[in-house]
Amino acid sequence: MCICETLSPETTETGAFAERMADILNHAGLALMISIGHRIGLFDSMAKLPRSTCGEIAKAAWLNERYVREWLGAMVTGQIVHYQSATRTYWLPSENAAFLTREASPNNMATVAQFIAVLGSVEDKIVNCFRNGGGVPYADFPRFHAVMAEESDQTVAASVIETILPLAGDAVQELTSGIDVLDIGCGRGHALLAMAEAFPNSRFCGYDFSEEAIQHARTQANQRHLTNVRFEIRDVAIIQDTEQFDLITAFDSIHDQASPSTVLRVIRRALKHSGTFLMQDIASSSHVDKNESTKMAPLMYTISCMHCMTVSLALGGEGLGAMWGREKAQDMLRDAGFSNVTIKNLHHDILNDYYVVRK
Repeated sequence: MCICETLSPETTETGAFAERMADILNHAGLALMISIGHRIGLFDSMAKLPRSTCGEIAKAAWLNERYVREWLGAMVTGQIVHYQSATRTYWLPSENAAFLTREASPNNMATVAQFIAVLGSVEDKIVNCFRNGGGVPYADFPRFHAVMAEESDQTVAASVIETILPLAGDAVQELTSGIDVLDIGCGRGHALLAMAEAFPNSRFCGYDFSEEAIQHARTQANQRHLTNVRFEIRDVAIIQDTEQFDLITAFDSIHDQASPSTVLRVIRRALKHSGTFLMQDIASSSHVDKNESTKMAPLMYTISCMHCMTVSLALGGEGLGAMWGREKAQDMLRDAGFSNVTIKNLHHDILNDYYVVRK
Protein backbone atom coordinates (compact mmCIF):
# COMPACT_ATOMS: atom_id res chain seq x y z
CA MET A 1 0.00 0.00 0.00
CA CYS A 2 1.35 3.42 -0.93
CA ILE A 3 -0.07 6.84 -0.21
CA CYS A 4 2.12 9.34 -2.00
CA GLU A 5 2.84 12.79 -0.63
CA THR A 6 1.78 15.82 -2.61
CA LEU A 7 4.99 17.14 -4.19
CA SER A 8 5.50 20.88 -4.57
CA PRO A 9 1.86 21.91 -4.35
CA GLU A 10 1.05 24.77 -6.70
CA THR A 11 -1.05 26.56 -4.10
CA THR A 12 -1.42 26.71 -0.36
CA GLU A 13 -4.99 25.47 -0.83
CA THR A 14 -3.77 22.35 -2.62
CA GLY A 15 -1.37 21.50 0.18
CA ALA A 16 -4.01 22.17 2.81
CA PHE A 17 -6.47 19.83 1.11
CA ALA A 18 -3.83 17.12 0.84
CA GLU A 19 -3.30 17.44 4.59
CA ARG A 20 -7.03 17.29 5.14
CA MET A 21 -7.30 14.11 3.05
CA ALA A 22 -4.57 12.52 5.15
CA ASP A 23 -6.53 13.43 8.28
CA ILE A 24 -9.73 11.98 6.80
CA LEU A 25 -8.02 8.67 6.01
CA ASN A 26 -6.44 8.51 9.46
CA HIS A 27 -9.77 9.24 11.13
CA ALA A 28 -11.53 6.65 9.00
CA GLY A 29 -9.04 4.04 10.21
CA LEU A 30 -9.46 5.17 13.79
CA ALA A 31 -13.25 4.91 13.51
CA LEU A 32 -12.93 1.24 12.58
CA MET A 33 -10.48 0.57 15.39
CA ILE A 34 -12.68 2.42 17.88
CA SER A 35 -15.59 0.22 16.80
CA ILE A 36 -13.49 -2.89 17.39
CA GLY A 37 -12.22 -1.59 20.72
CA HIS A 38 -15.80 -1.04 21.85
CA ARG A 39 -17.06 -4.42 20.68
CA ILE A 40 -14.32 -6.43 22.41
CA GLY A 41 -14.35 -4.32 25.58
CA LEU A 42 -10.81 -2.95 25.34
CA PHE A 43 -11.78 0.58 26.31
CA ASP A 44 -13.74 -0.75 29.29
CA SER A 45 -10.78 -2.86 30.40
CA MET A 46 -8.20 -0.11 29.97
CA ALA A 47 -10.31 2.40 31.88
CA LYS A 48 -9.97 0.18 34.95
CA LEU A 49 -6.25 -0.56 34.57
CA PRO A 50 -3.22 1.41 35.77
CA ARG A 51 -0.42 1.97 33.25
CA SER A 52 0.07 -1.49 31.78
CA THR A 53 2.06 -3.37 29.19
CA CYS A 54 0.42 -4.74 26.08
CA GLY A 55 0.57 -8.24 27.54
CA GLU A 56 -1.10 -7.12 30.76
CA ILE A 57 -3.86 -5.36 28.85
CA ALA A 58 -4.46 -8.39 26.62
CA LYS A 59 -4.58 -10.70 29.66
CA ALA A 60 -7.01 -8.44 31.52
CA ALA A 61 -9.31 -8.31 28.50
CA TRP A 62 -8.91 -12.02 27.64
CA LEU A 63 -7.67 -11.14 24.14
CA ASN A 64 -4.87 -12.11 21.76
CA GLU A 65 -1.74 -10.06 22.57
CA ARG A 66 -0.59 -9.63 18.96
CA TYR A 67 -3.89 -8.11 17.88
CA VAL A 68 -4.04 -5.90 20.95
CA ARG A 69 -0.54 -4.61 20.20
CA GLU A 70 -1.49 -3.53 16.68
CA TRP A 71 -4.72 -1.96 17.95
CA LEU A 72 -2.75 -0.04 20.56
CA GLY A 73 -0.49 1.24 17.78
CA ALA A 74 -3.48 2.85 16.12
CA MET A 75 -4.75 4.24 19.44
CA VAL A 76 -1.37 5.73 20.42
CA THR A 77 -0.63 7.34 17.05
CA GLY A 78 -4.24 8.52 16.94
CA GLN A 79 -3.70 10.24 20.33
CA ILE A 80 -6.46 8.28 22.04
CA VAL A 81 -4.25 6.09 24.26
CA HIS A 82 -1.04 7.36 25.88
CA TYR A 83 2.26 5.44 25.81
CA GLN A 84 5.49 5.64 27.82
CA SER A 85 8.39 4.15 25.86
CA ALA A 86 10.71 3.77 28.87
CA THR A 87 8.34 1.32 30.57
CA ARG A 88 6.46 0.19 27.46
CA THR A 89 3.19 0.92 29.21
CA TYR A 90 -0.12 2.20 27.90
CA TRP A 91 -3.03 3.95 29.58
CA LEU A 92 -6.38 5.43 28.62
CA PRO A 93 -6.73 8.98 30.02
CA SER A 94 -9.90 9.54 32.00
CA GLU A 95 -10.90 12.47 29.79
CA ASN A 96 -10.89 10.10 26.78
CA ALA A 97 -12.54 7.24 28.66
CA ALA A 98 -15.42 9.65 29.33
CA PHE A 99 -16.43 9.25 25.67
CA LEU A 100 -15.34 5.68 24.95
CA THR A 101 -16.56 3.30 27.65
CA ARG A 102 -19.90 1.71 28.40
CA GLU A 103 -19.89 3.38 31.82
CA ALA A 104 -19.72 6.73 30.00
CA SER A 105 -23.19 6.24 28.46
CA PRO A 106 -24.98 8.33 27.18
CA ASN A 107 -21.72 9.97 26.06
CA ASN A 108 -20.12 6.80 24.68
CA MET A 109 -19.27 7.81 21.11
CA ALA A 110 -17.60 4.44 20.44
CA THR A 111 -21.11 3.03 20.06
CA VAL A 112 -21.72 5.31 17.06
CA ALA A 113 -18.37 4.34 15.51
CA GLN A 114 -19.81 0.87 14.89
CA PHE A 115 -21.97 2.28 12.10
CA ILE A 116 -18.85 2.80 9.95
CA ALA A 117 -18.15 -0.93 9.86
CA VAL A 118 -21.83 -1.79 9.40
CA LEU A 119 -22.09 0.52 6.39
CA GLY A 120 -18.78 -0.63 4.96
CA SER A 121 -20.10 -4.19 4.83
CA VAL A 122 -22.57 -3.20 2.08
CA GLU A 123 -20.28 -0.91 0.07
CA ASP A 124 -20.25 -3.19 -3.00
CA LYS A 125 -24.05 -3.28 -3.05
CA ILE A 126 -24.29 0.49 -2.67
CA VAL A 127 -21.86 0.94 -5.57
CA ASN A 128 -24.14 -1.26 -7.66
CA CYS A 129 -27.11 0.94 -6.69
CA PHE A 130 -25.25 4.05 -7.85
CA ARG A 131 -24.89 2.40 -11.26
CA ASN A 132 -28.21 0.63 -11.58
CA GLY A 133 -30.60 2.21 -9.10
CA GLY A 134 -32.67 0.28 -6.58
CA GLY A 135 -31.68 -0.19 -2.97
CA VAL A 136 -30.14 -2.46 -0.35
CA PRO A 137 -32.74 -4.13 1.93
CA TYR A 138 -32.68 -4.33 5.72
CA ALA A 139 -31.79 -8.03 5.54
CA ASP A 140 -28.38 -7.17 4.07
CA PHE A 141 -27.37 -5.26 7.23
CA PRO A 142 -26.79 -8.16 9.67
CA ARG A 143 -25.66 -6.05 12.65
CA PHE A 144 -27.75 -2.96 12.07
CA HIS A 145 -30.56 -3.74 14.54
CA ALA A 146 -28.06 -4.66 17.27
CA VAL A 147 -26.00 -1.50 16.78
CA MET A 148 -29.08 0.71 16.46
CA ALA A 149 -30.55 -0.77 19.63
CA GLU A 150 -27.32 -0.14 21.54
CA GLU A 151 -27.16 3.45 20.31
CA SER A 152 -30.85 3.92 21.07
CA ASP A 153 -30.28 2.61 24.59
CA GLN A 154 -28.07 5.55 25.46
CA THR A 155 -29.75 8.28 23.40
CA VAL A 156 -33.44 7.41 23.76
CA ALA A 157 -34.19 4.66 26.26
CA ALA A 158 -31.91 6.12 28.93
CA SER A 159 -33.49 9.58 28.73
CA VAL A 160 -37.01 9.01 27.44
CA ILE A 161 -38.66 9.28 30.86
CA GLU A 162 -36.75 12.24 32.29
CA THR A 163 -36.12 14.45 29.26
CA ILE A 164 -37.91 13.34 26.08
CA LEU A 165 -41.46 12.67 27.23
CA PRO A 166 -41.68 15.97 29.19
CA LEU A 167 -41.33 17.76 25.83
CA ALA A 168 -44.85 16.56 25.03
CA GLY A 169 -46.71 18.68 27.59
CA ASP A 170 -48.59 16.61 30.16
CA ALA A 171 -47.50 13.26 28.71
CA VAL A 172 -45.78 12.05 31.89
CA GLN A 173 -48.82 12.78 34.06
CA GLU A 174 -51.13 11.11 31.54
CA LEU A 175 -48.87 8.06 31.31
CA THR A 176 -48.86 7.80 35.09
CA SER A 177 -52.66 7.76 35.14
CA GLY A 178 -52.90 5.34 32.22
CA ILE A 179 -53.17 5.87 28.45
CA ASP A 180 -52.68 3.91 25.20
CA VAL A 181 -49.32 4.33 23.47
CA LEU A 182 -48.02 3.19 20.08
CA ASP A 183 -44.37 3.25 18.96
CA ILE A 184 -43.92 3.26 15.18
CA GLY A 185 -40.84 1.43 13.85
CA CYS A 186 -40.00 0.27 17.36
CA GLY A 187 -37.02 -1.92 16.39
CA ARG A 188 -35.95 -3.99 19.38
CA GLY A 189 -38.30 -1.98 21.56
CA HIS A 190 -35.88 -0.63 24.14
CA ALA A 191 -37.56 2.78 24.44
CA LEU A 192 -41.01 1.21 24.72
CA LEU A 193 -39.80 -1.29 27.33
CA ALA A 194 -38.42 1.57 29.42
CA MET A 195 -41.78 3.35 29.25
CA ALA A 196 -43.73 0.18 30.06
CA GLU A 197 -41.64 -0.35 33.18
CA ALA A 198 -41.97 3.25 34.30
CA PHE A 199 -45.73 3.54 33.71
CA PRO A 200 -47.48 0.28 34.70
CA ASN A 201 -50.96 1.85 34.38
CA SER A 202 -50.50 2.57 30.67
CA ARG A 203 -50.77 0.17 27.74
CA PHE A 204 -47.99 0.05 25.13
CA CYS A 205 -47.75 -1.36 21.64
CA GLY A 206 -44.80 -1.48 19.23
CA TYR A 207 -44.98 -2.04 15.46
CA ASP A 208 -42.04 -2.99 13.24
CA PHE A 209 -41.75 -5.12 10.11
CA SER A 210 -38.52 -6.80 11.25
CA GLU A 211 -39.28 -10.26 12.61
CA GLU A 212 -35.84 -10.44 14.26
CA ALA A 213 -36.34 -7.12 16.05
CA ILE A 214 -39.85 -7.94 17.23
CA GLN A 215 -38.81 -11.36 18.52
CA HIS A 216 -36.00 -9.74 20.51
CA ALA A 217 -38.44 -7.18 21.95
CA ARG A 218 -40.91 -9.89 22.96
CA THR A 219 -38.15 -11.87 24.65
CA GLN A 220 -37.07 -8.81 26.62
CA ALA A 221 -40.66 -8.07 27.68
CA ASN A 222 -41.09 -11.64 28.92
CA GLN A 223 -37.80 -11.59 30.81
CA ARG A 224 -38.87 -8.38 32.55
CA HIS A 225 -42.36 -9.79 33.27
CA LEU A 226 -44.04 -6.85 31.55
CA THR A 227 -47.71 -7.50 30.82
CA ASN A 228 -48.63 -3.98 29.68
CA VAL A 229 -46.63 -4.05 26.42
CA ARG A 230 -47.02 -6.00 23.19
CA PHE A 231 -44.99 -6.09 19.99
CA GLU A 232 -46.34 -6.88 16.54
CA ILE A 233 -44.78 -7.49 13.13
CA ARG A 234 -46.63 -4.89 11.08
CA ASP A 235 -46.18 -2.81 7.96
CA VAL A 236 -46.98 0.57 9.50
CA ALA A 237 -48.11 1.97 6.14
CA ILE A 238 -51.20 -0.24 6.10
CA ILE A 239 -52.34 -0.40 9.72
CA GLN A 240 -56.05 0.30 10.15
CA ASP A 241 -56.10 1.67 13.73
CA THR A 242 -58.51 4.59 14.06
CA GLU A 243 -58.42 7.06 16.99
CA GLN A 244 -57.02 4.35 19.23
CA PHE A 245 -53.91 5.90 20.80
CA ASP A 246 -53.40 8.85 23.13
CA LEU A 247 -49.68 9.05 22.37
CA ILE A 248 -47.79 7.84 19.30
CA THR A 249 -44.00 7.97 19.18
CA ALA A 250 -41.54 7.52 16.33
CA PHE A 251 -37.89 7.53 17.31
CA ASP A 252 -35.66 8.07 14.27
CA SER A 253 -37.90 5.88 12.10
CA ILE A 254 -40.13 7.96 9.82
CA HIS A 255 -37.43 8.80 7.27
CA ASP A 256 -36.66 5.08 6.79
CA GLN A 257 -40.18 4.27 5.63
CA ALA A 258 -40.92 3.26 2.05
CA SER A 259 -43.87 5.66 2.09
CA PRO A 260 -43.36 8.17 4.90
CA SER A 261 -46.22 10.36 3.61
CA THR A 262 -48.64 7.45 3.95
CA VAL A 263 -47.25 6.52 7.37
CA LEU A 264 -47.81 10.06 8.67
CA ARG A 265 -51.42 9.97 7.48
CA VAL A 266 -51.88 6.57 9.14
CA ILE A 267 -50.46 7.98 12.39
CA ARG A 268 -52.90 10.87 12.30
CA ARG A 269 -55.81 8.47 11.80
CA ALA A 270 -54.63 6.22 14.64
CA LEU A 271 -54.27 9.15 17.04
CA LYS A 272 -57.16 10.16 19.26
CA HIS A 273 -58.52 13.66 18.66
CA SER A 274 -56.79 15.03 21.76
CA GLY A 275 -53.69 12.86 21.35
CA THR A 276 -50.04 13.73 20.69
CA PHE A 277 -47.56 12.48 18.12
CA LEU A 278 -43.95 12.75 19.34
CA MET A 279 -41.44 12.34 16.53
CA GLN A 280 -37.67 12.29 16.97
CA ASP A 281 -35.66 12.82 13.80
CA ILE A 282 -32.30 14.15 12.66
CA ALA A 283 -31.65 17.84 13.38
CA SER A 284 -30.94 19.22 9.95
CA SER A 285 -32.19 21.52 7.23
CA SER A 286 -33.74 20.29 4.00
CA HIS A 287 -31.23 22.54 2.20
CA VAL A 288 -27.65 21.28 1.95
CA ASP A 289 -26.11 24.77 2.12
CA LYS A 290 -27.70 25.29 5.54
CA ASN A 291 -26.07 22.08 6.80
CA GLU A 292 -22.50 23.10 6.00
CA SER A 293 -21.94 24.31 9.56
CA THR A 294 -23.69 21.32 11.14
CA LYS A 295 -21.00 19.38 13.00
CA MET A 296 -22.17 15.83 12.23
CA ALA A 297 -23.68 16.46 8.78
CA PRO A 298 -21.09 14.47 6.73
CA LEU A 299 -21.64 11.41 8.91
CA MET A 300 -25.42 11.74 8.74
CA TYR A 301 -25.44 12.12 4.95
CA THR A 302 -23.25 8.99 4.79
CA ILE A 303 -25.59 6.99 7.02
CA SER A 304 -28.53 8.31 5.03
CA CYS A 305 -27.05 7.28 1.68
CA MET A 306 -25.81 3.88 2.83
CA HIS A 307 -28.76 2.89 5.00
CA CYS A 308 -31.81 5.11 5.51
CA MET A 309 -32.33 6.10 1.88
CA THR A 310 -31.36 2.77 0.35
CA VAL A 311 -33.57 0.57 2.55
CA SER A 312 -36.55 2.68 1.49
CA LEU A 313 -35.60 2.46 -2.19
CA ALA A 314 -35.17 -1.31 -1.83
CA LEU A 315 -38.90 -1.46 -1.08
CA GLY A 316 -39.73 0.71 -4.07
CA GLY A 317 -40.18 3.63 -1.69
CA GLU A 318 -39.56 7.37 -1.73
CA GLY A 319 -35.97 7.17 -0.48
CA LEU A 320 -36.54 10.18 1.76
CA GLY A 321 -33.28 9.75 3.69
CA ALA A 322 -32.22 10.85 7.16
CA MET A 323 -31.41 14.39 6.02
CA TRP A 324 -34.92 15.23 4.83
CA GLY A 325 -34.71 18.19 7.20
CA ARG A 326 -37.10 20.14 9.34
CA GLU A 327 -38.55 22.21 6.47
CA LYS A 328 -39.71 19.14 4.53
CA ALA A 329 -40.74 17.38 7.73
CA GLN A 330 -43.05 20.24 8.65
CA ASP A 331 -44.51 20.32 5.13
CA MET A 332 -45.18 16.58 5.20
CA LEU A 333 -46.76 16.71 8.64
CA ARG A 334 -49.12 19.45 7.50
CA ASP A 335 -49.90 17.56 4.28
CA ALA A 336 -50.81 14.56 6.47
CA GLY A 337 -53.43 16.74 8.19
CA PHE A 338 -51.62 17.88 11.34
CA SER A 339 -52.23 21.53 12.14
CA ASN A 340 -50.11 21.98 15.26
CA VAL A 341 -46.37 21.28 14.87
CA THR A 342 -43.74 22.45 17.35
CA ILE A 343 -40.03 21.61 17.14
CA LYS A 344 -38.12 21.26 20.40
CA ASN A 345 -34.54 20.40 21.31
CA LEU A 346 -32.58 18.98 24.21
CA HIS A 347 -29.32 20.70 25.18
CA HIS A 348 -27.43 17.40 25.47
CA ASP A 349 -28.68 16.03 22.11
CA ILE A 350 -27.07 17.76 19.13
CA LEU A 351 -28.23 15.13 16.63
CA ASN A 352 -32.02 15.29 16.96
CA ASP A 353 -35.05 17.50 16.67
CA TYR A 354 -38.18 16.57 18.60
CA TYR A 355 -41.51 17.29 16.91
CA VAL A 356 -44.52 17.65 19.19
CA VAL A 357 -47.46 17.23 16.84
CA ARG A 358 -51.20 17.46 17.38
CA LYS A 359 -54.27 17.36 15.16
